[in-house]
Amino acid sequence: MQDGIANEGEKSGAGFIKQMAIDAVIFGFHDNQLKVLLIRYKHSGHFALPGGFIGEKENLDDAARRVASERTGLKDIYLEQFYVFGDYSRYDPAPFRAVVGHNQVSPPDDHWLLQRFISVGYYALVDFVAAKPTPAAIFDSCDWYELENMPALIQDHTKIVQKALEALRANLDHKLVGFNLLPQNFTMGELQKLYETILNKKLLRPAFQRKMLSLGIMERVAKKYSGGAHKAPYLYRFVPGRKTGDDTK
Repeated sequence: MQDGIANEGEKSGAGFIKQMAIDAVIFGFHDNQLKVLLIRYKHSGHFALPGGFIGEKENLDDAARRVASERTGLKDIYLEQFYVFGDYSRYDPAPFRAVVGHNQVSPPDDHWLLQRFISVGYYALVDFVAAKPTPAAIFDSCDWYELENMPALIQDHTKIVQKALEALRANLDHKLVGFNLLPQNFTMGELQKLYETILNKKLLRPAFQRKMLSLGIMERVAKKYSGGAHKAPYLYRFVPGRKTGDDTK
């Protein structure tokens, strides 16, 4: 935790806003697959989304950025708040009772982590290659998983992932968020594959290429010499500040 915020493992949760949490759906794109970062808790084996709590004197967006940064080792992460999850049916203290009550010591029923929480959902888009998944002390692991092969997740975290994917799809054209999943330089083919993977449908190459180039938000960098010169695709990069914010669908 950052300086000035109390240890979240304390019974009272001093220093944190009570019964409110953040769940972060951190997406990465690699080998033409969309992946999500998941953690596994010690003492229980439960898988979950990276999450955290909001300090009493901390901005909500800053808390989400801290959570994403701690798990990926990255700064300047693209974040979008997309939904608030508050159904009573999501309340299940069992996984956290196992985590808090290790070494055969059962936590008291009034421990703050066993109470009902409202969770604010954020999705984060990161460069898969640059990210360094980093587990916290209470995790056995922090790793990437394919969306189609995720393990069973605690509470409503599978639903949170699906909601995040819906929001990502809705913003893909309007906010051009997909560029945040690519390295600095990319080919048109890589960009199209990213769109196809997120949208889960094939796109016509000529139409897609015309559309992307017409937006005026990319510039050509150089050839990518991966074969004969006649086969080498152009490299492009996204130019910040050139997009208009208009819906490009």
